[in-house]
Amino acid sequence: MNQNSLPDQKRINDGFFSHVKTDLPAGLVVFLIALPLCLGISLASGAPLFSGIIAGIVGGIVVGFLSGSKVNVSGPAASVALVVLMAIQSLGSFQAVLAATMVAGVLQIILGFLRAGTIAYFFPSSMIKGILASIGLILIINQIPHAFGYAGKELFGSMEDGFSTNLFAGVLDQISLGATIITVLSLIIIFAWDQPALKRYTFFKFVPSALIAVVVSVLVNQLFVAYFPQLALSGNRLVQLPAADGIGEFFSFFTFPDFSQLTNPELYTVALSIAFIASLESLLSTEAGDKLDPYKRKSSTNRELKAQGIGNLVSGFIGGLPVTAVIVRTSANVSSGGRTPLSTITHGTVMLICVMAIPRILNMIPLASLSAVLFVVGYKLTSIALFRRMWKAGKRQFVPFFVTIVAVMLTDLITGIMIGGAVSVFMILRDNYRTPFFIDKKAHYEGERVELVLSEEVTFLNKASVMLTLDHVAPNSTVVIDASRSVNIDDDVLEIIEEFKATAAYKNIKIEQIGLDKFFAQRKPA
Repeated sequence: MNQNSLPDQKRINDGFFSHVKTDLPAGLVVFLIALPLCLGISLASGAPLFSGIIAGIVGGIVVGFLSGSKVNVSGPAASVALVVLMAIQSLGSFQAVLAATMVAGVLQIILGFLRAGTIAYFFPSSMIKGILASIGLILIINQIPHAFGYAGKELFGSMEDGFSTNLFAGVLDQISLGATIITVLSLIIIFAWDQPALKRYTFFKFVPSALIAVVVSVLVNQLFVAYFPQLALSGNRLVQLPAADGIGEFFSFFTFPDFSQLTNPELYTVALSIAFIASLESLLSTEAGDKLDPYKRKSSTNRELKAQGIGNLVSGFIGGLPVTAVIVRTSANVSSGGRTPLSTITHGTVMLICVMAIPRILNMIPLASLSAVLFVVGYKLTSIALFRRMWKAGKRQFVPFFVTIVAVMLTDLITGIMIGGAVSVFMILRDNYRTPFFIDKKAHYEGERVELVLSEEVTFLNKASVMLTLDHVAPNSTVVIDASRSVNIDDDVLEIIEEFKATAAYKNIKIEQIGLDKFFAQRKPA
């Protein structure tokens, strides 16, 4: 292959200011998407709303500088909101959660130095989807009070031990019609704005639906204030960020950890939960970000763990929620033209400037509109289409997926993950005990012929091994992937092979495959 005919993969300039013209606008777009999500995730976490803004700033500036990924965008994530919500209840204060966040950051840094960056590949996709689906369901459930302006103390009771029996008790007389109108209107705007027919136009493509819903909700509430005061929302039904009269007062708003809780064993359970979920999402987002990157650059997952760990140390120390790499913001970054870390640093910097300069405008945002945004986020994690796909994928995929959801909903996150993982391993071992996996892992040199002979059963347990072996194939080699003996190849492994086939041209690698076509033909849609 003529190397000069390849895309700019071989010649790209990764310098910090090499793509200023596209990175700065992309950073602004990501900020517009991230701002309502930072506020909404704080709301879902039961934490001060300012903590989500802090996490967005730290994720943009601190992690942006340290991460090896060129396109990742970090900040607070819905996946960690449930952990924080439960942790505030179990530890008794948000300051104790901040200490746990810092401990989680230390754990992530240690994992990075232990080169544990491939850990995410050892978790089956069915279990991961189950974790995210359960978080989506709980996210939706916990936003119902804010969506309807419910003024009671608790609509669902404590989520610490799973579901409460205190559902909808005395709710009707506590509902706000104004909040309900804003929630419904926000949902209509978000779904209408995201229709493919409108996304053909540049304005609808780059202006996020969540931002439009929030802006319209502010205008509608101001209309209520002027003409329909009985519908107007105020007080704790609006965002309540501290407004500073100067730089000194602004920095006084930061909350610091309660280090006295470091002697509490429960804190370390919370820290492990945060470290696990934040690391898992960050690694999966890094993998997805590398696939989205038009230059197909590979990020160091170990460096990403260290960067996220330092981010959580900083965020926890100054009062922020835990940070992770977030695929929604990363995807928006790439599609908007982000090509270097300058775009994610720009989004964090703009967020810092806004929270310092215009907090009173942000305080006009109704919580009902943020709930509508979170309804959509939760539904994307746990959509009906996802359940259908998992059902069609067969019991090996559906059973661990469904068990993980039920276990998380009825117990807590870590217990649910352990139960789901145990079921996943049982399902695999049941099919795998007679057919051990074999793969050639010898070192290869440029120009050699590499043969990978797959066994009868190739499962997600082999995902990391297959990926690492293919990643280390030298340029100008010929790779033979022999699946003639295989009876079943897991979708996770097929995805790895498919991705390798799509990017092999960049290293001038020729691929020969034996018996693989039938598995790709039978593959269920992801």
